[in-house]
Amino acid sequence: MAGNREYKSDVFSMLLEDRQNALELYNAVNGSTYEDASLVELCTLDRGISLTVRNDAAFVLDMNLSIYEHQSTVCPNMPVRSLIYFTMTLEDYLSGKNIYGRKLIKIPTPRFAVFYNGDEKQPEQYELKLSDAFERPVKNPEIELTCRVYNINYGKNRGLLEKCPFLKEYMIFVDYVRDKHKENGYDNLEHCIELAIDRCIREGVLREFLMRRRTEVVKVMKLDYTFDRQLMLEREDSREEGRELGRQEGREEGREEGREEGRAEGRKEGRAEGMIRGREEGRQEGHIEKLILLICKKLKRNKSIEEIADELEEEVSVIEPICEIAQQYAPDYDCQSIMQKLLG
Repeated sequence: MAGNREYKSDVFSMLLEDRQNALELYNAVNGSTYEDASLVELCTLDRGISLTVRNDAAFVLDMNLSIYEHQSTVCPNMPVRSLIYFTMTLEDYLSGKNIYGRKLIKIPTPRFAVFYNGDEKQPEQYELKLSDAFERPVKNPEIELTCRVYNINYGKNRGLLEKCPFLKEYMIFVDYVRDKHKENGYDNLEHCIELAIDRCIREGVLREFLMRRRTEVVKVMKLDYTFDRQLMLEREDSREEGRELGRQEGREEGREEGREEGRAEGRKEGRAEGMIRGREEGRQEGHIEKLILLICKKLKRNKSIEEIADELEEEVSVIEPICEIAQQYAPDYDCQSIMQKLLG
């Protein structure tokens, strides 16, 4: 399930099937004042359930091709995905046109935006670039694509949401579902979605849309949550795996810098945490290893525990367990074996 959503839509993209909503969001994002929704030419891909061939919303307005995506999980691969969406949309747009001829064929100017409303803390706005994914970074990439990410959670990008009422109401609905699901102990999701829809209809939040497409909304919202929950759990597993491996590599190889980021995304986080924890563990183990070496030297000179503690300016409670283990390896006192035994 991690690779595909087994359905063709989500609530965000359902809302953007409405030209008026698309126009409203375009104006809010670009600071424009278009009023005629009939100018919007919808061109969202719909070629199956694979994430690489179906995007959330794409439309042309005044020769600008807007490709908008909704994300409830953090995804650094949006520029790559947006490039795929753009090229496939362009393929449809250029159908029947002679791109091998002498005449220059004009294409719509692409604009890419991602609207994030997941649980992970994210900045209000930030950019993702295609060149960030290049295995070999270059100073001036011959191809670049920039996605502007908008955090539309409560308290973020208020100006944008005020200019785009349907998007604001969408987030109210999402928050109602979240609150009800949490209140219900994260159980019986479908019932929680139904209750959130009832509340929205009573309060006039997306009222006509929810009344008209209620069954479909329940279905896709439930699948959205199931997909995102599964994705979140898989990422947590990957991150934990990355952290553990990062710690192991740090201990074994001098706290190297991390591990491949939880398979695609966990790498950076695993590396960062592995580095931080690894370095800290490295310093601690380095101190212990040095202490063991000094203790062993003094044991060979028949020093008592109290004498060793006094000479090393350490508490007896610190020295005593090391000495007890060290005695098992007398008279050679193999420091490496003592270290392994001590750390268990």
